[in-house]
Amino acid sequence: MQWTSSQPFVPPSLLDRLDRVRLRRAALRYAEHGWPVTPGSYLTGHRFHCDRPGCPITGCHPALDTWAESASGDPARITGWWRHRPHAVLLTTGESFDVLEVPAPLARRAHGLGPAAVTATGRWMLMVRPGRPLCPELERRLDVIRHGVGSWIPAPPSRMVEGPVRWAVPPEQVGWRLPDAEMVQERIAAALGPVPGRPIVPRQLSTSRRAA
Repeated sequence: MQWTSSQPFVPPSLLDRLDRVRLRRAALRYAEHGWPVTPGSYLTGHRFHCDRPGCPITGCHPALDTWAESASGDPARITGWWRHRPHAVLLTTGESFDVLEVPAPLARRAHGLGPAAVTATGRWMLMVRPGRPLCPELERRLDVIRHGVGSWIPAPPSRMVEGPVRWAVPPEQVGWRLPDAEMVQERIAAALGPVPGRPIVPRQLSTSRRAA
């Protein structure tokens, strides 16, 4: 018998269908636990597409103009959204939860307190109970973002240009419970040194810009 290291050829159409099934299952699981979802654009090469004529946005963004109002937990609607395209799974923030987006060194202080997703670029997204603004120590940091009302995050297993979003702490691991935002912020603030004159990591898309 002759062994080969070559991988079997998988038709692109099959890969697309597998992606859609995987993303749809994830969206349905989030919705089942009360986390509204909305379809995001889908990645083709190094560009995201939403099928809206003339859309100039090349990064990950909502596929619907009315994404905030359309976010849903309805299984039939979710199944329809992922029937034809491998849309990124976006979770809307500000109602069921807020998200603190922080660099990895700060996130480790709050690791394990609640669900936490991480991007391929090393940005951590810590899910907390909604409604608590950033404390002054974190508000001064340009590398710390609070996603509240009018914002969203890409959820695993959505694919970004740099790589897939993954769970560092899956929601199942903590029983889908969300920690108190003040406690998480205190843990993160305790890891801070002096506020730098210029942030090492520039602030990413803010809530206001994402809502635009």
